[in-house]
Amino acid sequence: MTAVDPPRIQAAYDVIRPRLRVTPIVELDAADLGVAAGRLVLKLEGLQHAGAFKTRGAFANLMLRTLPRAGVVAASGGNHGVAVAYAAMRLGVRAKVFLPTVSSPAKIERIRGYGADLVVGGELYADALAASEAWAARQGAAPVHAFDQLETLLGQGTVGLELAQQAPDLDAVLVPVGGGGLIGGIAAWYAGRIRIVGVEPEAAPTLSRALEAGRPVDAEAGGIAADSLAPRRVGELMFPIARRFVERVVLVSDAAIRRAQRALWDAVRVVAEPGAAAGVAALLEGAYTPARRDERIGIVISGANTTAVDFR
Repeated sequence: MTAVDPPRIQAAYDVIRPRLRVTPIVELDAADLGVAAGRLVLKLEGLQHAGAFKTRGAFANLMLRTLPRAGVVAASGGNHGVAVAYAAMRLGVRAKVFLPTVSSPAKIERIRGYGADLVVGGELYADALAASEAWAARQGAAPVHAFDQLETLLGQGTVGLELAQQAPDLDAVLVPVGGGGLIGGIAAWYAGRIRIVGVEPEAAPTLSRALEAGRPVDAEAGGIAADSLAPRRVGELMFPIARRFVERVVLVSDAAIRRAQRALWDAVRVVAEPGAAAGVAALLEGAYTPARRDERIGIVISGANTTAVDFR
């Protein structure tokens, strides 16, 4: 059995639970979002501390590991950096965060507001990762990887744990995919009990390319959701989990993601980052079609670190 499994996810949750919010679900008819069939259960992880599910993995890293005096270092497209900065502030740990220039001003401002030492440079997440690795080697800080680390996967798996408690009768869960930490953790929690479907932007098909190749490989890293769903490749640790427990991965266009952002606002008054709206985009574009009219579909909506969206 993989090291990321339900017992270990439960054990991690028992440790980090006092630091988390149990984020709510919202149930609605798919017609509310303009979709012909299905009952939807939205897991509003954007209401988590620091605005995203990444806070779970950040606390898991800082609370399950023995940290050096130099503290922690992280590379991020944005939300992971926000989460690490928040967790470090709450726990009194030194934190340095590296972001690429594609990161949104809202995320940069939040990281600085939480008191982390921030460096913005390089065009892509991979550039920030290389800079963070060099810093860790020089300073002895503990790296906190955004997705390819055991503690990160265990923390993100607690999203699945909570969702299973809140909505025990789901048929499927649609999960946005960037580096794969979230879908890896959720898939490990459910362990084949329900269908897990990944959703990626067409401009950043990291897990799709990996599944085609049989291993993580470099993929395109662009599009409207590049600051949250566009690393060059998925993590090595999550890939065996995905091969075993993820039913399939679907791709969505930037235009569908924009429509999904608008639909979430119109239907439930939720402001979501582009990456957070990918699951809804899959329904709107028909990339995922419910198998029957009453299918119950969970959708993780995570990522609220954005300025107010102008939908005109």
